[in-house]
Amino acid sequence: MRLWSIHPKYLDAKGLVAFWREGLLAQNVLLGKTKGYRNHPQLIRFKNTDNQIAAIASYLRVVAQEADRRHYHFNHAKIIDLVFKDKIPVTNGQIQYEFRHLLNKLRDRDRALYDKFENMTEIDPHPMFYGVSGNVEDWEIM
Repeated sequence: MRLWSIHPKYLDAKGLVAFWREGLLAQNVLLGKTKGYRNHPQLIRFKNTDNQIAAIASYLRVVAQEADRRHYHFNHAKIIDLVFKDKIPVTNGQIQYEFRHLLNKLRDRDRALYDKFENMTEIDPHPMFYGVSGNVEDWEIM
């Protein structure tokens, strides 16, 4: 499961679809609708909020909006109807780590996007997050 901390605008089509599916899986996990993935480290930051269901729903909404912008058809009705108004901190090291991880995927899957992004230094986080100083997050499996 990869719940990206970077903005979904950086993902290629395959990555955005996977992001959506994994986000929906995460929502089901947090709702208690699955037996697996309950202790997945990527869920820690949502579990640490005061409303984990609203947080994952707002997180998914951004992914769906990016899909809309690209004229894809993601079913917004699958997102729980709750809104999380806060933002979650994420370390700058995590943002950089994830962006490098994405670039490695894009090198093989979408060379045009790779070429567009490979020299970027300012990476936007997913709008649910705000950057703080620090290395890769402790929950990241490297």
